[in-house]
Amino acid sequence: MQVSPLHLIPGCVLMKDVEGKTSRPIIPKQTVLTEQHIVVLQKFLVKTVHVSPKLADGSEYQPKEEEMQQRKSDLLETNLREETSSLPFAAHYQLAVKQYKALFVSWQNGSAIDITQVRKLIIPLLGRMKDISQAIYTIHHYATREDYFFHHNVAVAILSAYLGYKTGYAKGEWLQVGLAGFLCDCGMARIDPAIVKKHHFLTTEDLLEVKKHPTYSYRLTEKLPTIKQAVKQAVLQHHERMDGSGYPLGLSKGKIHRYARIVAVCDMYHAMICDRLYKEKQSPFKVMEKLRQEQFSKLDPDVVHTFVQGITNFPVGTKVKLSNAMIGEIVFTDANKPTRPMIRLQDNDDIMALQNHPTVYIEEILESSSSID
Repeated sequence: MQVSPLHLIPGCVLMKDVEGKTSRPIIPKQTVLTEQHIVVLQKFLVKTVHVSPKLADGSEYQPKEEEMQQRKSDLLETNLREETSSLPFAAHYQLAVKQYKALFVSWQNGSAIDITQVRKLIIPLLGRMKDISQAIYTIHHYATREDYFFHHNVAVAILSAYLGYKTGYAKGEWLQVGLAGFLCDCGMARIDPAIVKKHHFLTTEDLLEVKKHPTYSYRLTEKLPTIKQAVKQAVLQHHERMDGSGYPLGLSKGKIHRYARIVAVCDMYHAMICDRLYKEKQSPFKVMEKLRQEQFSKLDPDVVHTFVQGITNFPVGTKVKLSNAMIGEIVFTDANKPTRPMIRLQDNDDIMALQNHPTVYIEEILESSSSID
């Protein structure tokens, strides 16, 4: 990458000689730059140098100016988090959906993505992990048919951050995963609005156009200075599948970034559990069983396992409604079959082991004695 010496930091690695007026370079390639090197380059009025995107210690290089922007963003996010933390989580979520809708309309009108605005909108919400852990199973209840698309992007951000958290990522990293989930569909702003707003099934031509949105999303985000490359990769790759059947690049297994694997699961899950204008919702438990089936070919099995375990970790005594309309409470969950617990039926106190009744599944959680953790 080519940068100004003003943006260099110690640890940068030169990829090309810095030429002077003599036969010998001012600084040869492969030099690990120190503060003294940077001062020399500035005094020689060198305009640009070529450096590796990785520092000598292997970490990602962020130009000095970008680090200052990042610190300003972090301070702004702290202030905003304090302002919104007093809101009930559901109200904060609805506010985020409203703000996302306004941003998306501006992108449709040709505006570039203002990453400061994006971070102001989503990071404080993602930072409420305790509230997210309590609301994660019922988050689809917030969505409406008419505004499903805008709810979807906020919800995928939340689900992705939660899954990153359950995977064991540090806070800074699971926030990045959530940001990827939030931005993954921004390229839909470059799709014909008539297709985005359709109230019925898409035609073959429509679907081919929609499949361009990961590429459009990547183009909208690729030059944003304070977004990590991992986030941009997830934005581009979130519809790739482990067996190579996804799009836009047809990548498989090891070529798909781990953030993209997380967003892929969350994107698929939320789309299936919500009412849409042309598709009825499905039970989250039924969808999770489908995800477990998909893990053998299309989805990362480790990601699916962590996701299912994280969302089905209901305590004994959780009240549920079954697909056959019966009411009961969970009395035991087999860790190997978390979507098929044993249920004590309310009407007769009989115990129903759902693993022995494949056509019956949990339709809805009615009451949980504690939050999912």
